[in-house]
Amino acid sequence: MLEDLSPLIAATAQWLTAAYPASGGALASALCEVQARQPVALAAWLRYPTPMDAALVGMAGPGGSARLDWVAGADGAGAGDPDTYAWRTWVDEVVASWAACLLTDPALAGRAVAALTEDGRTARTPVEFRRLLTPDERDSSAAALLRHPDLLAPVAALHRAQLLERLEPDETLAA
Repeated sequence: MLEDLSPLIAATAQWLTAAYPASGGALASALCEVQARQPVALAAWLRYPTPMDAALVGMAGPGGSARLDWVAGADGAGAGDPDTYAWRTWVDEVVASWAACLLTDPALAGRAVAALTEDGRTARTPVEFRRLLTPDERDSSAAALLRHPDLLAPVAALHRAQLLERLEPDETLAA
């Protein structure tokens, strides 16, 4: 059984960088990919916090990128290419939406990192998420589209309420 979320994380990060690509060459592309992977990994670990959760999504599959493609305006992207279609089946819509929320809201990203490090199930540290939490000028330039709140808004809106509930369930219930 799959207890490792790496295929889901890789595919979802690849979807984000394909939908919101870097501009400026190979270094910008690499920086953009790193900045996509950090919030995707964080979102995946929050969404699937236990080995059982990870194993279940590995067995059932995360759902694919079809709705995300439509929402982001890339409907039908890669439909004719079997290699492209294969990795797109591992894209998790909720994880992509949560990652979009984290990329465009630094305070929310900080709360998500704190929630992950405080839950005691992982040895992750805030330093591992430096590019997400405090991107420097080069990071911001490389991932201008990936971090653009207006461009990511449709994807972020899909599952923002679930992320807020996951991070602070008591406040969500009170509201």
